[in-house]
Amino acid sequence: MTSKLLHAPTTPKIVIIAGPNGAGKTTFAREFLPHEANCPDFINADLIAAGLSPFNPEAAAFRAGRLMLQEIHEKVRQQKSFAFETTLSGRTYLKLLQECRANGYHIMLIFLSLPTADMAVTRVAARVIQGGHNVPEPDIRRRFKAGLNNFHAVYKQVADIWTLYDNSGTIPTILDQGEIRCVARLLNL
Repeated sequence: MTSKLLHAPTTPKIVIIAGPNGAGKTTFAREFLPHEANCPDFINADLIAAGLSPFNPEAAAFRAGRLMLQEIHEKVRQQKSFAFETTLSGRTYLKLLQECRANGYHIMLIFLSLPTADMAVTRVAARVIQGGHNVPEPDIRRRFKAGLNNFHAVYKQVADIWTLYDNSGTIPTILDQGEIRCVARLLNL
């Protein structure tokens, strides 16, 4: 289902890797984006924050978020393909994605789910022990619920193709997927 969308040479694409904190978004992206999605430009606020403040990336989170948005807007201005990571806990990207889709971008949305917010909290704690960045527990729990709700209620509708994974095991398992197409978009493939 993804091959035409992901490998269309002249059509810019946006690949969104979404899910709660601790779901394994960055790990998934490192394998999926260059090998499966043919999309090497990955914009990630956590990686930007780590570059700005390697020993305390949480302190640079706000600035990193702003830089991430600037980079996304620059890619769109240049009509370039790119990917980014998000929890989807807000609707920050909705208008931009609608505009991009209207201007010819193909949008692929991947949501890496976990069965419980407790698992997300545990995974973030394990990441911190291994030297990764922390996220306060109340934020994890709030984003857990909001992100999944926004995925279903809002963001699936702006994606050309979407996949929902259970990422609680060692290998992501597809739970559901869909493709939203219209005749005009099919003719462009």
